[in-house]
Amino acid sequence: MGTTRVNFRIPDELVEKADVAAKITHKNRTEIVTEALQSYLDEIEDEDAFNEEIVELYLEDEISFDVLKTFIGRQDAEAVRTSKAVLDQSENLADELAGL
Repeated sequence: MGTTRVNFRIPDELVEKADVAAKITHKNRTEIVTEALQSYLDEIEDEDAFNEEIVELYLEDEISFDVLKTFIGRQDAEAVRTSKAVLDQSENLADELAGL
């Protein structure tokens, strides 16, 4: 897995807490923030509403299939992709019939 350098602002109090946690656990600040973010994402990924929104983003072409797959898994993502293809074909057919 690759890494990306990011730049964002965090309240001073959280940085101080992260630094203390890093010192106690013998980790660095990046590891603390990465683990906290991963924990948060793991928690919300279990929520049905979150997964429904992820699927909606894919159906609206706002995220790629690969991103969808990382959130809901390959098998479910394949099912959503198949459903999207059927929906797209239905819309195209409806448009063609409307033009007759």
